[in-house]
Amino acid sequence: MDDWNDYALILALYRAGTLRGAAITLGTTHTTVARRLALLQKRRDARVFEKVPGGYRATQFGEQLVSVAKKLEDIVLLSERLHLTSPDDLSGPLTLSLGEPMSQFLLVKELGEFARTYPNIQLKINSSTEFADLDKGEADVVIRGAHKLPEHLIGRRMFKLGLCFYAHKDYCQRVQKKDWRWIAPGNSAMWPEWLAESPYPDVPIGIVIDEIVTRFHAIAAGVGMGRAACFMGDVNEDMVRLPGSEPTPSYDIWVLTHPDLRDQPKVKLLMKFLIDALLRKQQLVEGQLPLQ
Repeated sequence: MDDWNDYALILALYRAGTLRGAAITLGTTHTTVARRLALLQKRRDARVFEKVPGGYRATQFGEQLVSVAKKLEDIVLLSERLHLTSPDDLSGPLTLSLGEPMSQFLLVKELGEFARTYPNIQLKINSSTEFADLDKGEADVVIRGAHKLPEHLIGRRMFKLGLCFYAHKDYCQRVQKKDWRWIAPGNSAMWPEWLAESPYPDVPIGIVIDEIVTRFHAIAAGVGMGRAACFMGDVNEDMVRLPGSEPTPSYDIWVLTHPDLRDQPKVKLLMKFLIDALLRKQQLVEGQLPLQ
């Protein structure tokens, strides 16, 4: 097999486990994947995958091909990254990955300014809670909050994200204390001690919302009390910090890229632009701005 498309098919089906999942990865249809798999196995005169309940599983021979495919994938991705580093001009596509709260509440105007200032760069924003895989080219630059990041990535650690407890400005007066309720995150591992650290640890949880932005809007709408990033809560005129609540430093914020892209002019430009924008908002992000 000297066709990279065959190895890409093997990897897609191995990782997804179903024809439909592989088709989504490859940007085609499940019938096309099935036809290509049949042709591949016919050419090899061997089964690469076997049908099992719920999908497909690689055979012993298939596992060997998967191992080869992963090595080839690394070479292909390296080649693509090196190709991206060759242009010296500030033009072409550029992908930034960052969390939805930061893209919506902190940097939306700045990102618009970057697009206006450099119209020849086609900036693509990938807002996701998932950490984009720079090794696989899912993004050129990422902004992420994390306690620890892969050591081979390069960039700058900025400062810590500040978190605080908030409610609608009228919530504590409008709702009787016996009816106060917390809006909790769905993932308890995210803030394992958040309730004990709150100013009202005896208030029960009223609703669990796992998505950050939805949870924030629920707090702002007066559904209950909750924890949020200071850069979201402190600039919302309808929200106040709960009495006795002080900002708590959480994870570090990082601006990162892949080592193979570090010298690409447009990557360097975007990273400097983002770092400067974040530095201007450091007090807001840390929760150190004085309350009005």
